[in-house]
Amino acid sequence: SAVHVVMYSAAATIARGSFVGSAGHTPDDLSTWTAVRPSVSDIAADGRLTATVTIAVPRDAAPGEQYGVVWAEARSAPVGGVGITQVNRVGIRLYLSVGAGGPPAANFTIESLTAARAANGRPTVIAAAHNTGGRALDLNGTLQLLAGPGGLRAGPFPATLGVTLAIGDTEPITIALDNQLPAGPWNAQITLHSGLLERTAQATITFPDAGTSPPVNTTPSRPGWPHAAVAGVAALLLGSGTLLIVLRRRRITVA
Repeated sequence: SAVHVVMYSAAATIARGSFVGSAGHTPDDLSTWTAVRPSVSDIAADGRLTATVTIAVPRDAAPGEQYGVVWAEARSAPVGGVGITQVNRVGIRLYLSVGAGGPPAANFTIESLTAARAANGRPTVIAAAHNTGGRALDLNGTLQLLAGPGGLRAGPFPATLGVTLAIGDTEPITIALDNQLPAGPWNAQITLHSGLLERTAQATITFPDAGTSPPVNTTPSRPGWPHAAVAGVAALLLGSGTLLIVLRRRRITVA
């Protein structure tokens, strides 16, 4: 029978010796450089369709290898809106190696968290973000307070730098919190991102009665997206009934 096919590029990683396509339409740098035409088509029974994949690598792309998948996806909707939706994806692997000459990749660290109390008594957290990569960054994200007094949790609270973080610079990010929060101690977990780049760090902090406490060095923690991706795959498997993934290997080298 005829089938409605959607074609697109999405992120992939190599983990524990396996090439893994990310859940759904998860993006990465390579997927944003990749276009598939046509992106949508109805293919007749026993029909064929040739799609053209174009990868436009920007001139300032950082050197290194990128991974992705070009997917062809078909869905069968449940009859009458009730039942199981089947999702089938067939993919071709993308390995793209960007040669030397571009700037270092974007990167940053969250070096410390500082608990403080404003003049009006409002608790605040100041995060020190350091640009360790080769591109300027515009950071934003969220802060969560976990394992507080009596097992309390609070947040997420929005965190915005407000300025562009230049290469090599360290800037403070101030997050204003709720006046009703107890002093702590709290397990503070902050997640910041610039475009597709994301970093998560945590530290144990206690808010002072007034002024500013000494900075506390952070420890990096696993960002939330892998867990979301795993949950997304599980939901897809449970909700679809069928998930077919076939990956073929192609390697593309960009000098």
